[in-house]
Amino acid sequence: MEQSSHYFARGNTARGAHFLYNSAFDGLDRIYVLNGPQGTGKSTVIRSLADNLLDKGQHVQFFHSPLRPDELDGIILTGLKIGLVDGRVCEGITESQADNIVYYDFGDAIDYDRHLLEHTKTIEDLGNKLERAYSQAYDTFLTALRIHDEWEKYYIESMDFKKADQIAQDLIQALYTGRESDTPTVGRHLFFGAATPKGAFDHIQSLTSQLDRRIFIKGRPGSGKSTLLKKLAAAAEVKGIDVHVFHCGFDPNSLDMLIFPQLGTAIFDSTAPHEYFPDRDGDEILDMYTLTMSPGTDEAYASELAAIKERYSAKMKEATSLLAEAEAIDSQMKAYYVAATDYSIVDKLQQQLQSEWNELISNPLSE
Repeated sequence: MEQSSHYFARGNTARGAHFLYNSAFDGLDRIYVLNGPQGTGKSTVIRSLADNLLDKGQHVQFFHSPLRPDELDGIILTGLKIGLVDGRVCEGITESQADNIVYYDFGDAIDYDRHLLEHTKTIEDLGNKLERAYSQAYDTFLTALRIHDEWEKYYIESMDFKKADQIAQDLIQALYTGRESDTPTVGRHLFFGAATPKGAFDHIQSLTSQLDRRIFIKGRPGSGKSTLLKKLAAAAEVKGIDVHVFHCGFDPNSLDMLIFPQLGTAIFDSTAPHEYFPDRDGDEILDMYTLTMSPGTDEAYASELAAIKERYSAKMKEATSLLAEAEAIDSQMKAYYVAATDYSIVDKLQQQLQSEWNELISNPLSE
Protein backbone atom coordinates (compact mmCIF):
# COMPACT_ATOMS: atom_id res chain seq x y z
CA MET A 1 0.00 0.00 0.00
CA GLU A 2 1.25 3.47 -0.82
CA GLN A 3 2.10 5.68 2.13
CA SER A 4 0.00 8.63 0.97
CA SER A 5 -3.29 9.48 -0.77
CA HIS A 6 -3.85 12.82 -2.48
CA TYR A 7 -7.17 14.70 -2.68
CA PHE A 8 -8.86 18.07 -2.76
CA ALA A 9 -11.73 18.89 -0.40
CA ARG A 10 -12.53 22.34 -1.78
CA GLY A 11 -12.93 23.56 -5.33
CA ASN A 12 -13.37 26.66 -7.46
CA THR A 13 -16.47 25.59 -9.38
CA ALA A 14 -19.36 26.77 -11.53
CA ARG A 15 -21.40 26.64 -8.29
CA GLY A 16 -18.93 28.91 -6.45
CA ALA A 17 -16.44 27.88 -3.77
CA HIS A 18 -17.44 24.33 -2.85
CA PHE A 19 -16.31 22.48 0.30
CA LEU A 20 -16.36 18.75 1.05
CA TYR A 21 -14.48 18.86 4.37
CA ASN A 22 -17.60 17.89 6.31
CA SER A 23 -17.54 14.47 4.65
CA ALA A 24 -13.77 14.15 4.03
CA PHE A 25 -12.94 14.72 7.73
CA ASP A 26 -15.95 12.82 9.10
CA GLY A 27 -15.33 10.09 11.68
CA LEU A 28 -12.04 11.50 13.01
CA ASP A 29 -11.28 11.39 16.72
CA ARG A 30 -9.60 14.79 16.75
CA ILE A 31 -9.09 17.71 14.36
CA TYR A 32 -6.47 20.41 14.74
CA VAL A 33 -7.47 23.69 13.11
CA LEU A 34 -4.73 26.24 12.35
CA ASN A 35 -6.20 29.75 12.31
CA GLY A 36 -4.57 32.89 10.95
CA PRO A 37 -4.23 34.78 7.65
CA GLN A 38 -2.28 33.64 4.59
CA GLY A 39 1.49 33.99 4.91
CA THR A 40 1.72 32.87 8.55
CA GLY A 41 3.33 29.53 7.68
CA LYS A 42 0.32 27.22 8.08
CA SER A 43 0.81 25.28 4.83
CA THR A 44 4.56 24.92 5.50
CA VAL A 45 3.86 23.57 9.00
CA ILE A 46 1.26 21.13 7.64
CA ARG A 47 3.77 19.91 4.99
CA SER A 48 6.52 19.52 7.61
CA LEU A 49 4.25 17.47 9.90
CA ALA A 50 3.17 15.33 6.94
CA ASP A 51 6.79 14.60 5.93
CA ASN A 52 7.63 13.72 9.54
CA LEU A 53 4.69 11.28 9.67
CA LEU A 54 5.74 9.65 6.39
CA ASP A 55 9.28 9.24 7.79
CA LYS A 56 7.74 7.42 10.77
CA GLY A 57 6.02 5.01 8.35
CA GLN A 58 2.53 6.43 8.91
CA HIS A 59 -0.11 6.61 6.15
CA VAL A 60 -1.05 10.24 5.42
CA GLN A 61 -3.92 11.69 3.38
CA PHE A 62 -2.94 14.96 1.71
CA PHE A 63 -5.52 17.67 0.93
CA HIS A 64 -4.17 20.08 -1.67
CA SER A 65 -5.00 23.74 -2.25
CA PRO A 66 -6.90 24.43 -5.50
CA LEU A 67 -5.23 27.85 -5.68
CA ARG A 68 -1.70 26.41 -5.43
CA PRO A 69 -1.85 22.59 -5.76
CA ASP A 70 1.69 22.14 -4.42
CA GLU A 71 0.55 23.67 -1.11
CA LEU A 72 -1.52 21.82 1.49
CA ASP A 73 -4.87 22.76 3.02
CA GLY A 74 -4.77 19.83 5.41
CA ILE A 75 -3.77 16.25 6.20
CA ILE A 76 -5.25 13.20 7.91
CA LEU A 77 -3.14 10.73 9.85
CA THR A 78 -5.13 7.68 8.71
CA GLY A 79 -4.13 5.14 11.36
CA LEU A 80 -4.94 7.40 14.33
CA LYS A 81 -7.95 9.19 12.80
CA ILE A 82 -6.47 12.64 13.42
CA GLY A 83 -6.84 15.59 11.06
CA LEU A 84 -5.00 18.88 10.67
CA VAL A 85 -6.40 21.69 8.53
CA ASP A 86 -6.02 25.37 7.67
CA GLY A 87 -8.97 27.13 9.34
CA ARG A 88 -9.33 29.57 6.42
CA VAL A 89 -10.37 26.82 4.00
CA CYS A 90 -12.15 24.11 5.98
CA GLU A 91 -15.74 25.32 5.79
CA GLY A 92 -18.17 22.72 7.11
CA ILE A 93 -15.95 21.04 9.67
CA THR A 94 -16.92 22.93 12.82
CA GLU A 95 -20.63 22.18 12.49
CA SER A 96 -20.08 18.44 12.34
CA GLN A 97 -17.24 17.83 14.79
CA ALA A 98 -17.19 20.71 17.28
CA ASP A 99 -16.41 18.41 20.25
CA ASN A 100 -13.15 17.15 18.78
CA ILE A 101 -11.49 20.36 17.63
CA VAL A 102 -8.23 21.84 18.90
CA TYR A 103 -7.38 25.36 17.71
CA TYR A 104 -3.91 26.80 17.11
CA ASP A 105 -3.76 30.53 16.38
CA PHE A 106 -1.00 31.43 13.95
CA GLY A 107 -2.28 35.01 14.05
CA ASP A 108 -0.37 35.26 17.37
CA ALA A 109 2.84 35.40 15.34
CA ILE A 110 1.81 38.66 13.61
CA ASP A 111 2.99 42.05 14.83
CA TYR A 112 -0.06 44.06 13.75
CA ASP A 113 1.02 47.39 15.27
CA ARG A 114 4.50 47.63 13.81
CA HIS A 115 4.00 46.09 10.40
CA LEU A 116 0.38 45.99 9.36
CA LEU A 117 -1.31 49.10 10.73
CA GLU A 118 -0.04 51.38 7.95
CA HIS A 119 -1.11 48.86 5.27
CA THR A 120 -4.63 48.16 6.58
CA LYS A 121 -6.34 50.06 3.74
CA THR A 122 -4.18 48.41 1.03
CA ILE A 123 -4.86 44.94 2.45
CA GLU A 124 -8.59 45.70 2.62
CA ASP A 125 -8.57 46.87 -1.01
CA LEU A 126 -6.69 43.75 -2.07
CA GLY A 127 -9.23 41.63 -0.15
CA ASN A 128 -12.05 43.24 -2.12
CA LYS A 129 -10.18 42.72 -5.40
CA LEU A 130 -9.61 39.08 -4.49
CA GLU A 131 -13.30 38.58 -3.79
CA ARG A 132 -14.17 40.16 -7.16
CA ALA A 133 -11.67 38.00 -9.07
CA TYR A 134 -13.07 34.82 -7.49
CA SER A 135 -16.64 35.97 -8.11
CA GLN A 136 -15.88 36.66 -11.79
CA ALA A 137 -14.14 33.30 -12.13
CA TYR A 138 -17.18 31.49 -10.69
CA ASP A 139 -19.56 33.44 -12.96
CA THR A 140 -17.40 32.55 -15.97
CA PHE A 141 -17.32 28.87 -14.99
CA LEU A 142 -21.14 29.03 -14.70
CA THR A 143 -21.39 30.50 -18.21
CA ALA A 144 -19.15 27.64 -19.42
CA LEU A 145 -21.47 25.17 -17.67
CA ARG A 146 -24.51 26.65 -19.47
CA ILE A 147 -22.65 26.19 -22.79
CA HIS A 148 -21.85 22.63 -21.71
CA ASP A 149 -25.61 22.08 -21.17
CA GLU A 150 -26.22 23.13 -24.80
CA TRP A 151 -23.56 20.61 -25.85
CA GLU A 152 -25.25 17.86 -23.84
CA LYS A 153 -28.67 18.46 -25.45
CA TYR A 154 -27.53 17.10 -28.82
CA TYR A 155 -26.49 13.82 -27.23
CA ILE A 156 -29.37 13.52 -24.74
CA GLU A 157 -31.78 13.57 -27.71
CA SER A 158 -29.94 10.60 -29.24
CA MET A 159 -29.74 8.66 -25.99
CA ASP A 160 -31.32 5.28 -25.26
CA PHE A 161 -32.12 5.69 -21.55
CA LYS A 162 -33.32 2.09 -21.19
CA LYS A 163 -29.95 0.82 -22.36
CA ALA A 164 -28.15 3.23 -20.01
CA ASP A 165 -30.22 2.00 -17.07
CA GLN A 166 -29.53 -1.61 -18.03
CA ILE A 167 -25.77 -0.89 -17.98
CA ALA A 168 -26.13 0.49 -14.45
CA GLN A 169 -28.17 -2.52 -13.25
CA ASP A 170 -25.70 -4.99 -14.82
CA LEU A 171 -22.76 -3.25 -13.14
CA ILE A 172 -24.53 -3.20 -9.76
CA GLN A 173 -25.11 -6.93 -10.15
CA ALA A 174 -21.54 -7.68 -11.28
CA LEU A 175 -19.77 -5.52 -8.70
CA TYR A 176 -21.86 -6.03 -5.56
CA THR A 177 -23.26 -9.56 -5.66
CA GLY A 178 -21.90 -11.56 -2.75
CA ARG A 179 -20.33 -8.46 -1.17
CA GLU A 180 -23.46 -6.97 0.41
CA SER A 181 -23.80 -6.24 4.12
CA ASP A 182 -26.90 -5.70 6.26
CA THR A 183 -25.62 -2.33 7.48
CA PRO A 184 -25.98 0.53 5.00
CA THR A 185 -22.93 2.76 4.50
CA VAL A 186 -22.51 6.47 3.89
CA GLY A 187 -20.21 7.39 1.02
CA ARG A 188 -17.18 9.58 1.65
CA HIS A 189 -17.28 12.67 -0.58
CA LEU A 190 -14.09 14.12 -2.09
CA PHE A 191 -12.57 15.76 -5.17
CA PHE A 192 -9.77 14.03 -7.09
CA GLY A 193 -8.93 17.24 -8.89
CA ALA A 194 -9.55 20.95 -9.15
CA ALA A 195 -9.78 23.92 -11.47
CA THR A 196 -6.52 25.74 -10.70
CA PRO A 197 -4.84 28.93 -12.02
CA LYS A 198 -2.88 26.62 -14.36
CA GLY A 199 -5.91 24.70 -15.58
CA ALA A 200 -7.41 21.35 -14.60
CA PHE A 201 -5.33 19.19 -12.26
CA ASP A 202 -6.05 15.68 -10.95
CA HIS A 203 -4.72 12.83 -8.82
CA ILE A 204 -6.60 10.00 -10.61
CA GLN A 205 -3.51 7.98 -11.47
CA SER A 206 -2.07 7.95 -7.94
CA LEU A 207 -5.49 7.27 -6.35
CA THR A 208 -6.13 4.26 -8.60
CA SER A 209 -2.59 2.91 -9.00
CA GLN A 210 -2.94 0.22 -6.28
CA LEU A 211 -6.38 -1.03 -7.38
CA ASP A 212 -6.90 -4.36 -9.18
CA ARG A 213 -9.61 -3.13 -11.51
CA ARG A 214 -10.17 0.22 -13.23
CA ILE A 215 -13.19 0.92 -15.46
CA PHE A 216 -12.61 3.88 -17.78
CA ILE A 217 -15.94 5.43 -18.80
CA LYS A 218 -15.78 7.00 -22.24
CA GLY A 219 -18.56 8.99 -23.88
CA ARG A 220 -19.76 12.48 -24.76
CA PRO A 221 -21.34 15.27 -22.69
CA GLY A 222 -24.83 14.02 -21.84
CA SER A 223 -24.12 10.34 -22.46
CA GLY A 224 -25.05 9.38 -18.89
CA LYS A 225 -21.62 9.02 -17.26
CA SER A 226 -22.43 10.97 -14.08
CA THR A 227 -25.94 9.45 -13.82
CA LEU A 228 -24.41 5.97 -14.01
CA LEU A 229 -21.99 6.84 -11.17
CA LYS A 230 -24.83 8.27 -9.06
CA LYS A 231 -26.83 5.04 -9.44
CA LEU A 232 -23.80 2.92 -8.52
CA ALA A 233 -23.04 5.09 -5.47
CA ALA A 234 -26.63 4.99 -4.20
CA ALA A 235 -26.80 1.20 -4.62
CA ALA A 236 -23.45 0.74 -2.84
CA GLU A 237 -24.70 2.70 0.19
CA VAL A 238 -27.91 0.67 0.39
CA LYS A 239 -26.00 -2.61 0.04
CA GLY A 240 -23.47 -1.64 2.71
CA ILE A 241 -20.46 -1.36 0.43
CA ASP A 242 -17.85 1.28 1.27
CA VAL A 243 -17.57 3.89 -1.47
CA HIS A 244 -15.49 7.02 -2.02
CA VAL A 245 -17.56 9.41 -4.13
CA PHE A 246 -15.58 11.91 -6.20
CA HIS A 247 -17.37 15.02 -7.37
CA CYS A 248 -16.56 16.93 -10.54
CA GLY A 249 -14.27 19.89 -9.78
CA PHE A 250 -16.07 21.96 -12.42
CA ASP A 251 -19.67 21.07 -11.49
CA PRO A 252 -19.86 19.48 -8.02
CA ASN A 253 -23.45 18.35 -8.71
CA SER A 254 -21.91 15.82 -11.11
CA LEU A 255 -19.85 12.77 -10.17
CA ASP A 256 -16.60 11.81 -11.88
CA MET A 257 -15.32 8.73 -10.04
CA LEU A 258 -16.14 6.05 -7.48
CA ILE A 259 -13.56 4.01 -5.61
CA PHE A 260 -14.61 0.86 -3.75
CA PRO A 261 -11.71 0.19 -1.32
CA GLN A 262 -12.85 -3.34 -0.38
CA LEU A 263 -13.53 -4.32 -3.98
CA GLY A 264 -10.17 -2.95 -5.18
CA THR A 265 -12.09 -1.22 -7.96
CA ALA A 266 -12.43 2.28 -9.44
CA ILE A 267 -14.85 3.45 -12.10
CA PHE A 268 -14.34 6.94 -13.49
CA ASP A 269 -15.19 9.42 -16.21
CA SER A 270 -12.12 9.20 -18.41
CA THR A 271 -12.81 12.09 -20.78
CA ALA A 272 -11.15 15.51 -21.04
CA PRO A 273 -9.84 17.22 -18.96
CA HIS A 274 -8.97 13.95 -17.16
CA GLU A 275 -8.67 11.61 -20.13
CA TYR A 276 -6.70 8.42 -19.53
CA PHE A 277 -6.44 5.09 -21.35
CA PRO A 278 -6.00 1.51 -20.17
CA ASP A 279 -2.33 0.64 -19.76
CA ARG A 280 -2.23 -2.52 -17.63
CA ASP A 281 -4.08 -5.73 -16.68
CA GLY A 282 -7.37 -5.03 -14.90
CA ASP A 283 -8.10 -1.91 -17.00
CA GLU A 284 -11.20 -1.85 -19.21
CA ILE A 285 -13.24 0.65 -21.21
CA LEU A 286 -16.97 1.26 -20.85
CA ASP A 287 -18.00 3.35 -23.86
CA MET A 288 -21.36 5.01 -23.18
CA TYR A 289 -21.41 6.66 -26.62
CA THR A 290 -21.17 3.36 -28.50
CA LEU A 291 -23.52 1.53 -26.10
CA THR A 292 -26.32 4.08 -25.67
CA MET A 293 -26.28 6.62 -28.54
CA SER A 294 -27.77 6.54 -32.02
CA PRO A 295 -24.87 5.85 -34.40
CA GLY A 296 -23.77 8.90 -36.37
CA THR A 297 -24.74 11.52 -33.76
CA ASP A 298 -21.24 13.07 -33.84
CA GLU A 299 -21.35 13.34 -37.61
CA ALA A 300 -24.96 14.57 -37.84
CA TYR A 301 -24.24 17.66 -35.71
CA ALA A 302 -20.53 18.10 -36.42
CA SER A 303 -20.59 21.83 -37.24
CA GLU A 304 -22.97 22.80 -34.37
CA LEU A 305 -20.93 20.77 -31.88
CA ALA A 306 -17.64 22.28 -33.09
CA ALA A 307 -18.99 25.81 -32.54
CA ILE A 308 -20.24 24.95 -29.02
CA LYS A 309 -16.93 23.30 -28.12
CA GLU A 310 -15.05 26.43 -29.22
CA ARG A 311 -17.25 28.72 -27.08
CA TYR A 312 -16.91 26.38 -24.12
CA SER A 313 -13.09 26.20 -24.39
CA ALA A 314 -12.86 29.99 -24.61
CA LYS A 315 -14.93 30.46 -21.44
CA MET A 316 -12.92 27.84 -19.54
CA LYS A 317 -9.71 29.59 -20.58
CA GLU A 318 -11.14 32.93 -19.41
CA ALA A 319 -12.18 31.45 -16.03
CA THR A 320 -8.70 29.95 -15.58
CA SER A 321 -7.07 33.31 -16.23
CA LEU A 322 -9.36 34.88 -13.60
CA LEU A 323 -8.17 32.24 -11.10
CA ALA A 324 -4.58 33.18 -12.02
CA GLU A 325 -5.53 36.80 -11.28
CA ALA A 326 -6.95 35.72 -7.89
CA GLU A 327 -3.73 33.85 -7.12
CA ALA A 328 -1.63 36.94 -7.95
CA ILE A 329 -3.77 39.18 -5.69
CA ASP A 330 -3.61 36.56 -2.92
CA SER A 331 0.20 36.55 -3.22
CA GLN A 332 0.28 40.36 -2.84
CA MET A 333 -1.82 40.12 0.33
CA LYS A 334 0.32 37.26 1.58
CA ALA A 335 3.49 39.37 1.25
CA TYR A 336 2.21 41.89 3.81
CA TYR A 337 1.51 39.14 6.34
CA VAL A 338 4.85 37.43 5.66
CA ALA A 339 6.65 40.72 6.43
CA ALA A 340 4.69 41.07 9.70
CA THR A 341 5.12 37.47 10.93
CA ASP A 342 7.60 36.50 13.62
CA TYR A 343 8.60 33.05 12.41
CA SER A 344 10.27 32.15 15.71
CA ILE A 345 6.72 32.09 17.16
CA VAL A 346 5.59 29.93 14.20
CA ASP A 347 8.49 27.56 14.94
CA LYS A 348 7.34 27.26 18.56
CA LEU A 349 3.77 26.50 17.45
CA GLN A 350 5.13 23.87 15.06
CA GLN A 351 7.25 22.25 17.80
CA GLN A 352 4.24 22.22 20.11
CA LEU A 353 2.11 20.53 17.44
CA GLN A 354 4.91 18.11 16.55
CA SER A 355 5.41 16.98 20.15
CA GLU A 356 1.65 16.60 20.63
CA TRP A 357 1.43 14.41 17.50
CA ASN A 358 4.51 12.37 18.51
CA GLU A 359 2.83 11.76 21.85
CA LEU A 360 -0.38 10.64 20.10
CA ILE A 361 1.57 8.24 17.89
CA SER A 362 3.23 6.75 21.01
CA ASN A 363 -0.02 6.72 23.01
CA PRO A 364 -3.04 6.68 20.66
CA LEU A 365 -6.33 8.22 21.82
CA SER A 366 -8.29 5.62 23.76
CA GLU A 367 -11.96 5.95 22.90
